[in-house]
Amino acid sequence: MKTFLLMLSLLFSAGVSADLVDTYHFSSPQNQQRALALAKELRCPQCQNQNLLESTSPIAQDLRVEVYQLVEAGHSSEEIVAQMTQRYGDFVLYRPPLRGATLVLWFGPGVLLVCVLGGVVWRVRRRARSPSRGAH
Repeated sequence: MKTFLLMLSLLFSAGVSADLVDTYHFSSPQNQQRALALAKELRCPQCQNQNLLESTSPIAQDLRVEVYQLVEAGHSSEEIVAQMTQRYGDFVLYRPPLRGATLVLWFGPGVLLVCVLGGVVWRVRRRARSPSRGAH
């Protein structure tokens, strides 16, 4: 009986891990390439730093299915991206559009770098001008 239960659990665990691999049958190679490009371009809402292809989260799997279905239904890439951003916001895009609300995303790192470098230069110049404290 223990052997039977062990075999049964192995059978079910193999089925669970096999579900992680997505297999879609596209009507054309162009649709497949478009769906793959979209899944690479869209960020997983749960994982944050992974695109839909890289992520193994359930929401990413659902969104991959949705992208597949929308591509096969004939929706344009722009329509699919618009639908995803309407639902999840600009966060779902790796390259958010340049707007007032996303200016910090686009220019924040550069401004921060300039400020840090400016602070370092200011501090080095200030130390170079001040007399050394240990000299008598």
